This record gives sequence, C-alpha cells and structure tokens, in this order.
Amino acid sequence: MNQSPTILAIETSCDETAVAITRGKDILADLVSSQIDLHAKYGGIVPEVAARKHVEMIIPLLEEAFSKAEIKKDDVDAIAGTNGPVLITSLIVGVDTAKSLAFALKKPLIAINHLEAHIYSNFINQDKIEFPALCLIVSGGHTQLVLMTDHGKYKTIGETRDDAAGEAFDKIARLLNLGFPGGPVISQLADFGNSCSYQFPRPMLNDNSFDFSFSGLKTDVMRLVKSKPSFTEQEINNICASFQAAVIDTLIAKTLGAAKKFDIKTLMIAGGVSANKNLRRMLSRQAKSELPEITFCLPNPKFTTDNAAMIASAAYYHYLKKNFTPLDKIKTEANLEL
Repeated sequence: MNQSPTILAIETSCDETAVAITRGKDILADLVSSQIDLHAKYGGIVPEVAARKHVEMIIPLLEEAFSKAEIKKDDVDAIAGTNGPVLITSLIVGVDTAKSLAFALKKPLIAINHLEAHIYSNFINQDKIEFPALCLIVSGGHTQLVLMTDHGKYKTIGETRDDAAGEAFDKIARLLNLGFPGGPVISQLADFGNSCSYQFPRPMLNDNSFDFSFSGLKTDVMRLVKSKPSFTEQEINNICASFQAAVIDTLIAKTLGAAKKFDIKTLMIAGGVSANKNLRRMLSRQAKSELPEITFCLPNPKFTTDNAAMIASAAYYHYLKKNFTPLDKIKTEANLEL
C-alpha cells in the first residue's frame, strides 16, 4: 500500500464548495469557493441556493485543482468526499461528483464524516498528536466533545442539547442587525466592549454532564435587547463582549473538565468557532496552566472553516487501512453521527 497516496478530496456539506489534492500529508492544491456574500442578504444559508451554487462551481474548481497540483487525473490514488452531516442538497452534489470520478477513473472511494474531518484539521502539518485525545468541535451546526482513542475510534462524551455555539453567535448577530455570519463580527466588536457589562448565564456549568446548552443564554440576550428601543454603539460592543465571554467560559469549563476526567494526552479544537481568537488564547492559557503535561493543538485558522484539505487529511488514514466505500453503498445523511 502506497504510504504517500495522492488523494482528491471534495467538500460540499454546507455553503463552501471545496476541492483539495494531497500527496501523503503534503497539500498540492487547496481551493475553496465561499458563498457567504450570496447568503448574507438572506441572513442565513438557503439550502436550495447553496446546492445550485455547488453545481456551478464544482467542475471549475476540480479543473483548477488539477492544474495547480500539476498532476493528471490518473495520478490520483483515491477520491474522498463528505457524505454527512449538514445539508442534504449540498451533500448530494459532492457525493455524486466523487462517485462519478471514482467510477470513471477506477479509483477507490472514501466516504468522510464532516465532523471527523474537522477533527483531522488538527493533523494537517502536525505530528505531535498522541492518544487518547479530546477534541472540542465547535461550529455553526455542532458543539461536541469527542474522545478519540485511535484513528477512526471516537466517542462523543458531550454535545449541545439545543443551539450550537456558532448558531447562537449567528442568532445574536441577527438580533443586533450585525449581518451574517455572526461569529466574526461579534468577535470583532467584542474587542471594543467590556465583557463584564452584562452578567449573562454560563449554562449547565454545575451539572454532572459534559453537555452544552446555549438557548437560555440566547434568550437572556434577547430579553436585554428587547428591553429598550435602541442601544448605543458602545452598548452593542459591550453586549457582544459579554455574550462572547459567556460562550467561551462555558466551552472552556466543559472541555477542561472532560480533559481531566479522561486523562488525555492531547487536547484539540476544531470547527469554525475555533478560529475565534479569544477562545484560542484563553483555552490555550488555561490548558497550559491546569494541564501542563498534555499537548494542546490549534488548527491553522484557514482550516477551521469548511475546506477539502481536512477531508483529505481524514481520508489519508482511511486509505492506509484500506477503508474504502463501495460505490453502491455510499449514502448522504444530513444527521450522520460520528
């Protein structure tokens, strides 16, 4: 089995069309076509619009990726594609493209769970990860704590019972008329605010689980915003800072609590919200202070949002185990579990 396989990876699980080509752990091409501007006017992602844009962009991106990687299609050893979770209409575009390429090129197909791929964004250009490892996956659609005992062996030990953290950011941004997506703009405004201005709740910190809940926090912010007709610019900055602090405090407390209980060797974070510089800084500082013996990994911010390089990163380890997916067995699942 080739220890440096060349993998073509496709990611279309939500609103980014992404294609990457890797050889072993080296990235030969990594392209992403974002739809943020397209969906911003709707205040959120419209599935049918996203799917049509994927259809429009996937072939041009594939052609550009092969050109950039300077390889021929026959040089590829395997085709990898995301088959879930997230938006079923978007997933179908990527999966059907991957299946067609695998059939035409007579190459093995590797189905990749989107959440697994987020975890493997930490493995890009990183060789220090030891097991057991704990990963906080925090994005627009998911907030989970996943214990990883080896490649391909996962156990979800905590997850959100309602809104994901990224979803809460988007809803608060919409409430404050800050635009979409909410995470980056709230983070930016929070830098100019006082995080102690409003005492928003830190949900579920005193229960005995590692689950999350952000609906109550969202409701508390909503109640404040509706309590008066308007807010000054500084007050909005303060709301953003106080809200962000409540989310980050909750994420860190749960994550470090789980890390201590399961005696891990490596702590990782992944997903779009993991690009938040305050979360990265504070979790890094507290992990080093409370768990100095563990390795703390931060993915490159460019690999925190949806991309195909992380799909290829996960697929690399599947390839080494010959963990391929028959063309007639791959299914798209909007609620695919890790």
